[in-house]
Amino acid sequence: MNDRMTTPWGEYALARFPEDPRDRLRAWDAADTYLLRHLAESGTPLTGSVVVVGDRWGALTTALSAHRPTQITDSFLGQEATRANLARAGAEEAGVRLLTTQDAPPGRIDVLLVRVPKSLALLEDQLHRLAPGVHEGTVVVGTGMVKEIHTSTLHLFERIIGPTRTSLAEKKARLIFCTPYPGIAREANPWPYSYRLPDGVGPVSGRTVVNHAGVFCADRLDIGTRFFLQHLPRSRGAERVADLGCGNGVLGTAVALANPEAEVLFVDESYQAVASAEATYRANADGRAEFRVGDGLADVPAGSVDLVLNNPPFHSHMATTDTTAWRMFTGARRALRPGGELWVIGNRHLGYHLKLRRLFGNSELVAGDAKFVILRAVRK
Repeated sequence: MNDRMTTPWGEYALARFPEDPRDRLRAWDAADTYLLRHLAESGTPLTGSVVVVGDRWGALTTALSAHRPTQITDSFLGQEATRANLARAGAEEAGVRLLTTQDAPPGRIDVLLVRVPKSLALLEDQLHRLAPGVHEGTVVVGTGMVKEIHTSTLHLFERIIGPTRTSLAEKKARLIFCTPYPGIAREANPWPYSYRLPDGVGPVSGRTVVNHAGVFCADRLDIGTRFFLQHLPRSRGAERVADLGCGNGVLGTAVALANPEAEVLFVDESYQAVASAEATYRANADGRAEFRVGDGLADVPAGSVDLVLNNPPFHSHMATTDTTAWRMFTGARRALRPGGELWVIGNRHLGYHLKLRRLFGNSELVAGDAKFVILRAVRK
């Protein structure tokens, strides 16, 4: 959905990525416009090194492009949206530095703008990584919707950067103002975090999992993945298996351990997730594997995959949507060879079997309990 965001610097036509005319979700919200309006009305000097963290679809980066900001994001889709929105605005992409959460942040930061992420762990990790570049004169402003900003959010800013306060709410959005205190005694960054898997989960029982901040269920094995691990398909011979939306890579690593001849492709749109998957795999296996950050299987050659494992998300930031799942299923069908299989786990109420039947012409229930179902669809 294209939409126009009005700011003190003009109007910008913005879209999410990949663009879908049926998608009614905007590429910006009141938290973005509140921050931009504050910067203009307060006369904040946008000079020196301007860093924008967690900009979801490039709205902040696009509006501030004349100030040559550095954007730091965990999202491949968000970074691609930024590129497209910059081009749409006629801004020079070369004037904007696009970094990921896995890249080294700038060594000096004069203005730090933080779009508060859904994950408190990701915020903690990023503030720790950015803190060495913050100095006494750095302007630090965070933004988010009221439901995204909690006491724990403010405590992180306070503990890692310095004294923190919030603004009044406007259109259900709020700002965070933080005064850097360079002499603050901060603890070491706890991320990435490792733990040992429990017994009874197949080939990965007792194995080590590595999680970078922001990955789903980073401190424990979630119940859906545990159920999937107990019902994984049997992989044989030199198959190519894709762990689609790999998260920390537990599913793909289990396949690699069960079938050392398999080549496993780990793919996710999160840079943190793919880094976690690679670390988890390297800690437990040494076969053929590829680690790719991207838009699902969009860049994988058609008919090149034998098996796809998928635990699709049903949230996009704060919005509940099946758009991501549908795109994953569509990409899996294209990537699978004839006779190849897609195995999906999802909450029972999501009705994925209907989507799979519509797309593949078939859907079989492999296993289920009161909460989850595992479905199998075969590429004809």
